[in-house]
Amino acid sequence: MMKRHEKLAPLSREHHDALILARLLRKNAPAYKGLPDQPGAKATYAMNFFKTNLEEHFSKEEVLLHQVKKYNSEIKKLTGEIISEHLQLAAMFNALQHATELPDALDKLGTLLEEHIRKEERVLFPLIQEHCPEEILKRIEL
Repeated sequence: MMKRHEKLAPLSREHHDALILARLLRKNAPAYKGLPDQPGAKATYAMNFFKTNLEEHFSKEEVLLHQVKKYNSEIKKLTGEIISEHLQLAAMFNALQHATELPDALDKLGTLLEEHIRKEERVLFPLIQEHCPEEILKRIEL
């Protein structure tokens, strides 16, 4: 596994907490010490996590994508996908407060959030590290 570039490492670290959230939201999720275990409490926790962590995280990723997408056609293609997924995930977080089948909504959100993070970690970040010039990566401000 490739070591994360110093400019991407903070985003990767933030992904760790988001992956825990993704797992927490799934049906049949194991109990996580100190985290909610009932659907209503999970939804509240998820909405707060989105507002306090993920909104800014998504913005930072989008700033990054706009700076690196021109260096590789696959990164450019992924940029559109990632931004579209950010919009979809944001809408899903915001819809939790009105969800009628909350366990299903949480499970679907958890699944999509995990898939999204895995795509960034396993596909996008390695492509960025492989194709973006070091001087460009060094200059990125997130």
